[in-house]
Amino acid sequence: MAKAVEGRAVSATQREWAAVVQAIVAIVGSDAVVTALTHRLVYQWDGNTVFGGLPQAVILPRDVDQVEQVIRILSDHRIPWLARGSGTGLSGGAVAIQGGVIVDLARLRGPVQIDAIGPLARVAPGVTNLELNRAAAARGYFYAPDPSSQVACTIGGNVAENSGGSHCLKYGVTVNHLLGLEVVTASGQRLSLGGAAPDLPGYDLTGFFVGSEGTLGVVTEATVHLVKQPQAVRTVLALFDGPEQASQTVSDVIAAGMLPAAMEMMDRLAMDGVELGPYRVGYPSQTGAVLLIEVDGIEAGLPEQAEHIVAIAQHNGVQEVRVAQDERERALWWQNRKTAFGAMGNLSPNYYVQDGVIPRSRLPQVLQQIESISHEFGLRIANVFHAGDGNLHPLILFDDHQKGQREKAIQAGSAILHICVEEGGSITGEHGVGIEKREEMRWMYSDEELAFQGELRRVWDPQGLANPGKVLPT
Repeated sequence: MAKAVEGRAVSATQREWAAVVQAIVAIVGSDAVVTALTHRLVYQWDGNTVFGGLPQAVILPRDVDQVEQVIRILSDHRIPWLARGSGTGLSGGAVAIQGGVIVDLARLRGPVQIDAIGPLARVAPGVTNLELNRAAAARGYFYAPDPSSQVACTIGGNVAENSGGSHCLKYGVTVNHLLGLEVVTASGQRLSLGGAAPDLPGYDLTGFFVGSEGTLGVVTEATVHLVKQPQAVRTVLALFDGPEQASQTVSDVIAAGMLPAAMEMMDRLAMDGVELGPYRVGYPSQTGAVLLIEVDGIEAGLPEQAEHIVAIAQHNGVQEVRVAQDERERALWWQNRKTAFGAMGNLSPNYYVQDGVIPRSRLPQVLQQIESISHEFGLRIANVFHAGDGNLHPLILFDDHQKGQREKAIQAGSAILHICVEEGGSITGEHGVGIEKREEMRWMYSDEELAFQGELRRVWDPQGLANPGKVLPT
């Protein structure tokens, strides 16, 4: 067993660990404490299969009182822990790299409470993004952040990572729709941050907590703002010779004064992957890039917006452009796009996804540099990204059975992030820092700035127990 002292793991005696397990079993029951190796192996990875770690135990509390009591015991014994939802994160943030305990919040799934007057919803951390959206849709609303993993990812995890999604261009990310939180800190103290009002006086502790990747504590309830469902939607699919023309179309649409709900792009290699999956659009072999643009709002004027987008695409030499004729066709296009990550399994035994951000005006130049990195490391790279806000998701394909390819994939990913920073962007847009990008944080912040962030973290977690070894360089 390991426990954390100022970010370092030290040994604990078997007797100490047995006493801790016994105390936790008395709170949550023996069926909620997982110690068998075969069961713990399920938690060795999250959605990032490059960086892993095996917990000493997994705890599955049933309510907030149990969460609070469990964390107090872990704090008293100075045992490192981390909160985990569905494990769909892509930066290694939900793995126990220092051993310790995973607090799995899957059982905290109470019913979604909708306040249509707010309009807002109160949600337990184990509720999935899709479940929240279905509950909101029944009242004529929707929850805007829509990660591609929304069928599985939980609201608690969304808050921890400040998740975005395809429609964040117009609607923003998690922090833009979060009103309040109930949390349990690393010392086991329950706090209420924010509330139902849109802007409370004092320091914005809610905003401070969002995106902290579980290093300050654990979310036990979220109060989120809901958005009225639009009257109408128009979705445009445009096929181009290559990413250059598609990128220019993105810039021209924004320059024309339009703000689409989403602007998504895939290159040829990404299209090859999704076309081998169940949601086939039928992209011609000569197509080098596909652009998916969606506008929404009141019905009046929306057809004209779609026509304007079609005209812009035609001006940029589009091969083919069409507007979805019905919801079935629109859904097919989106299913095709949203399954792109998993579809890489059709092309390669393994893949490694990155998450850099650049100014959208630099898309063609950066994609060319990514192609150069592909040649340099001898690895294919498929590009799937939120073109509207410059959030890149290069998918680096490799074979873990070939010696050295995993290391090459990691190096190629880091090289791509370095380009993003040099171009005035960021090392992450929505996947978080986790373990994956800790050292790359130095490219964005000075030693003094990183030290200040560390001081803020220690205010919430003086012992360094909550998700240790993540986010900040060690």
